Amino acid sequence: MENTPDMSQLMKLAGSPAGQQLLSMLQKSGGSALREAIDKASAGDYAQAQKTLSGLLANPQAQALLKQLEEEA
Repeated sequence: MENTPDMSQLMKLAGSPAGQQLLSMLQKSGGSALREAIDKASAGDYAQAQKTLSGLLANPQAQALLKQLEEEA
């Protein structure tokens, strides 16, 4: 996957207020899917991780938080 942020960038974004809100929302709405995506990404299968998360990230609240994260990056 090109333009993949490094782990320090991901940790910084995950620790931000918008990142924390997004993680909380994902855990509540799709905990098993989130775990599956994390497992796939940890194994280097970013395409499958993205596919797994795409449904969870489709809702408007998630989209707003993702936009915030993009601005913070």
